[in-house]
Amino acid sequence: MASAPIERIIKAAVERGASDLHIKAGDLFRARIDGKLVPLTKQRLTPEQTRTIAIKLMTTDEDRQRIDELKDYDCSWGMPGVGRFRVNILRQRSSFMIVMRVIPFAVPTLEDLGLPPALGQLTEHMAGLILVTGITGSGKSSTIAALLHHMNQNQQRHIVTIENPIEFLHRDLSCSMTQREVGVDTESVGVGLRAALRQDPDVIVVGDVRDQDTIDTAMKAAETGHLVISAIPTPDVLTTIGQVLSMLPREERDIGRVRFSEALVGIVAQQLLPRADGAGRVAAVEVLIANPAIRDCLKDPARVVELRNHMSEGYGKSGMQTFQQHIEELASSGVISAETARAVSVPGEERKGKGRRGN
Repeated sequence: MASAPIERIIKAAVERGASDLHIKAGDLFRARIDGKLVPLTKQRLTPEQTRTIAIKLMTTDEDRQRIDELKDYDCSWGMPGVGRFRVNILRQRSSFMIVMRVIPFAVPTLEDLGLPPALGQLTEHMAGLILVTGITGSGKSSTIAALLHHMNQNQQRHIVTIENPIEFLHRDLSCSMTQREVGVDTESVGVGLRAALRQDPDVIVVGDVRDQDTIDTAMKAAETGHLVISAIPTPDVLTTIGQVLSMLPREERDIGRVRFSEALVGIVAQQLLPRADGAGRVAAVEVLIANPAIRDCLKDPARVVELRNHMSEGYGKSGMQTFQQHIEELASSGVISAETARAVSVPGEERKGKGRRGN
């Protein structure tokens, strides 16, 4: 299959609102549209066709020459007039498969994404740790991009990002934006994060925190006067707290709990739900903001269970909210259907009955 037809298929998928594209040898071209994986073609791709597409998407000639040695490969790729894509090339059954995440050219705003105003207020902190969490495909990258865009429009700071790969491209507006891609501009997330501390940053963005060294360096950066924003692939606020603490060495767990409680600015957890009007999906968001009561709970393992009550009681006042509260708000305003609200899984919360508040 020639490259032109593939590019036409990609363009058509993006125009239909696809979030991800799947290109696999022996299968049809598929796209995830409104959360469902749907076929876009009737002709199945051959292994050679899929390999040719993979070569086209790869970043360097050196990588292209090594394609038959590669097992997993990440890069970004742009198509003029259509969009940018986060690309993962993998092997399955000895042939190639390609998964492309669609990254729109336009950087989203907090208002575009329907996110609570409290998120913009978090970015006004001069130092501390903001964690954006959710399972894979829940929109974390878009939320972080919106937070950066909010700062870029309203503040005067130097923002350094360490991404794998770079997704949204930010122009210098009121802020100076430095975007570094792992494997291209810096050796690794850890190396890039440590180097960022020497680059006169006000804000450091770490695309993903998955290990002890990275979370420790991120907390040190927050403790030394930087605002650090990072993503963690955890489903809700309480799971995120447990995950962060479990990354710390066991012998440092107690002091680590205190460090985390003092460094934390807030945690934003999210999941995507289908809109009632069928026009895409909307984020349901859980928000924890680290006020003195929250910090006291974080320092005491026995009181962590109180955090959900604090979030619930802060609804409409402090900017905090639980998933349950936001889902009910989205249902009562008609953004999502009552059926979706009843069916959605709410991490960490027991569902009580089938009725919804306000119904």
